[in-house]
Amino acid sequence: MLSERISSIFKKLTYSALRTGRNPEEIKLIAVTKSQSIDKIKEASQLGLRVFGENRVQEAKAKIEELRNFIDQWKMNIEWHMIGHLQSNKVKDAVKLFTMIHSLDSEKLAILINKEAEKINKIQRVLIQVKLSEEESKYGVKEEEVERLIESCLNLKNIKVEGLMTIPPYFENPEDVRIYFRRLRKIRDELNKKGYDFIKELSMGMSNDFEVAIEEGSTMVRIGTAIFGQRIK
Repeated sequence: MLSERISSIFKKLTYSALRTGRNPEEIKLIAVTKSQSIDKIKEASQLGLRVFGENRVQEAKAKIEELRNFIDQWKMNIEWHMIGHLQSNKVKDAVKLFTMIHSLDSEKLAILINKEAEKINKIQRVLIQVKLSEEESKYGVKEEEVERLIESCLNLKNIKVEGLMTIPPYFENPEDVRIYFRRLRKIRDELNKKGYDFIKELSMGMSNDFEVAIEEGSTMVRIGTAIFGQRIK
């Protein structure tokens, strides 16, 4: 049952935080709804989930439109987060749809996001996606490019960088992923020491490894299959 899986996730989240002396309330659970049905999203929201993550702009747009009356009826304060790679031609819709974009990976994209956000008088919250592995399928800026991208964004009035995100390689054993999470936290901490103290969020950890991510400092975990089960095709 969905309620049991959500309860299990929150218990694991809480225990992982407490093990390292953290406050569980510091950690935001993002329910990843990619390829999930409208009915499952409705049920999850009625069970208390309020932050949903989508990988594709067009899929998110359709779902948000379909859910609009339901959300208004129940007066829910729902956040939608873009957690997948953002293409330039989807920026206009993304800025209108998402509270936060986790996948900023270039100055060019930052300029486009800022331009569209300015049009609708919005300050778009973003995270910089950092690529910490050599996998060709992964997006993100290299570690040594993060500070330069932050500096570029400081010149843009309608974009606000709040932290970092990464997608590490998949390992069956979550312990094998710990090194990537630790590395992202170290990058964040070094940026803070340099005066970029507004870089606070760490979006890292998914269904298979979120407990390790929390132990390493994650403030946002992106969980799909552990909540909803396997995606529908």
